[in-house]
Amino acid sequence: MSEAQSSEMRLRVLETVTDSTLRHLDLEKLFDVLLWQVRDLFAVDTVTVLLIDAGGRQLVAKATVGLEAEVVQGVRVPMGKGFAGRVAQHREPVWIERVDESTVVNPLLRARGLRSLLGVPMVAQGHLTGVLHVGSTTPRRFTDEETELLQLVADRLAMAARMHRSRAELAAAAMLQDSLLPDRLPTTDGWELAARYVPGADSGVGGDWYDVFALPGGRIGLVIGDVVGHGLPAAIVMGRLRSALRAYALEFADPAEVLGKLDRKASHFEDYSMATVAYAVIDTATARMDLALAGHLPPVLAAPGRPAAFVDAPVGPPVGYNLGVTGRRSVGVDVPAGSLVALYTDGLVERRGVDLDDRLELLRQAVSPAPPEAACVRIMTALVGDQPANDDIALLTVLHNSAP
Repeated sequence: MSEAQSSEMRLRVLETVTDSTLRHLDLEKLFDVLLWQVRDLFAVDTVTVLLIDAGGRQLVAKATVGLEAEVVQGVRVPMGKGFAGRVAQHREPVWIERVDESTVVNPLLRARGLRSLLGVPMVAQGHLTGVLHVGSTTPRRFTDEETELLQLVADRLAMAARMHRSRAELAAAAMLQDSLLPDRLPTTDGWELAARYVPGADSGVGGDWYDVFALPGGRIGLVIGDVVGHGLPAAIVMGRLRSALRAYALEFADPAEVLGKLDRKASHFEDYSMATVAYAVIDTATARMDLALAGHLPPVLAAPGRPAAFVDAPVGPPVGYNLGVTGRRSVGVDVPAGSLVALYTDGLVERRGVDLDDRLELLRQAVSPAPPEAACVRIMTALVGDQPANDDIALLTVLHNSAP
């Protein structure tokens, strides 16, 4: 390539990646437009984009020119394996001049008759989003300048892919969160309930949840939990834990045993996930509440005629990572007529630069016997006010409004 040709190619690539009209295209159309332009600019036979999956372990073929079978067949390449996997793992360009079983794991590349491949990582804001690679059916040595220019295109695609995924995950997480929170709380004679859920201002939707369900024998199950992390991954884990806990609650009466089963499930199936959970069961006939805590802050109990107090219950380790192998314990407490119980996640009480004990004391003072909806208003006013919380907030209040 002559110096004039090189300068012209650089100019055309820069014009392509800075074209303002591309901002208005959705991701699929953007891929389509840029990949066709890359094929012409680099005079190659194939251009392919593989995006990293949600688990960060595989690359999935999402867009292509010249290798349509990859996308149609949903080709996946493990991180670190083969050509594209090496590009992703090392986040560095890779050029190969021999396409065979020793250099690629995808047989479609060999079937296409490719002889040379150049791949570059797609990285945006420090996050790997995928791999962009081009291929030639004739032997070819890609120059350093061509590698640099292809990297410019990959950077443009990476930013678009990251923005699209962020928007899509936020929308999906919000829908999932809404679908899993109870649309209405169960009504039981002598017991009233109210709840709040507010996404964090910094994190958007996360893994906080509350749940209430009727159990056999006139019992009520109460759950409040917080999956470590934010966004769609945390919301997905939350949904699985919620469903599993409900199933265990039907089989086992002791909240500690339920959390033990949940811990085993999470440790085995939810890799690299952890959650704090408070699970209580109220026997409406005896007005007795059995409670177990897995790394979660204790509820506040406000009974008539005495100051509100945090329930004195043993706090076991969070769910996940097999942290609860030594067993879990529950405690039983009376909930006299007129008493209010408030369960919450740490987003309600934790604030940057503010002592947690001071915030917990503020919560304790805000809890008093009252209709549950009014109690939620009072608590949220005292702890949140008009200042958005950084983290998600879930709050559940229960009032025993009649004598047993």
